[in-house]
Amino acid sequence: MVRITGCGLHSGRSVTLDLHPAPAGHGIAFRRTDLPGALPIPARWDHVEQTPLNTRIVNGAGNSVSTIEHLMAALAGCGCTDVLVTLDGPEVPILDGSATPFVAAILDAGLRHLHGELPVIEILAPVEVREGAAFARLSPATLPQLHFAIDFDDAAIGRQERRLDLRNGAVIDELADSRTFCRLADVERMQADGLALGGTYENAVVVDGARVLTPGGLRHADEPVRHKMLDAVGDLATAGAPILGLYEGERAGHALTNRLLRALFAQPGSHRLRRATPALAALLPGAGLDGAAHATARRVA
Repeated sequence: MVRITGCGLHSGRSVTLDLHPAPAGHGIAFRRTDLPGALPIPARWDHVEQTPLNTRIVNGAGNSVSTIEHLMAALAGCGCTDVLVTLDGPEVPILDGSATPFVAAILDAGLRHLHGELPVIEILAPVEVREGAAFARLSPATLPQLHFAIDFDDAAIGRQERRLDLRNGAVIDELADSRTFCRLADVERMQADGLALGGTYENAVVVDGARVLTPGGLRHADEPVRHKMLDAVGDLATAGAPILGLYEGERAGHALTNRLLRALFAQPGSHRLRRATPALAALLPGAGLDGAAHATARRVA
């Protein structure tokens, strides 16, 4: 078991979260231990509410968990597919605003290989959703890939673009340490509305025009676009299986990526579920990561 304690970004409340190994085929699900008798909430696209600031999942009883995207990205980057997440609050801890603390805890505990076939969602035809100048698209590709672009008026961010092949631990090496970012005016507005109550300069990159206000500055010159890619990895992980294809995002956020998954599964012929042969499994995020046999699990063919 992996245990992590921290503060929720929006609630400002301290939360203790545990990751429990689960049997093959379980998938990733969350259960609120502060709600007696609460049923697990599948971390799946059809349980995601349309929210612009984070990814929130909800079950039929109305139980919800918010801000799951960084943990989901960490699980996807480590190749973890079958995990029960328990937590005693409404929101996953924000920690330092990146996925690195989750990744470190998972790898520290170790990974366990499960028997059984790993399903993979192969993209067969392009699927796209748009909202104004923003779009998100999935297209066929021989590798899992991301291509993302952002464009902000703030000179500290500006236009940034990056393409990444997700093999060989790239999520962990290239994206995991990139923190959530926001503009100072947005922070002030959210806090006035009762949101981002747990937000500090220690768990977000805050910019104001050309200035980076967070002590120590950026971890990467293009940290903002890397973080958007990290969010996309976490949101795509709610597909229920690794995706073999190219994800492209232009100014895309959580809601648009969820809309893309809904469009994908509503479009016949756009995808197929296939078995991950050893050769295909070697191309997926998390391939080659090993460790002690007592924590989160990953399935390989």
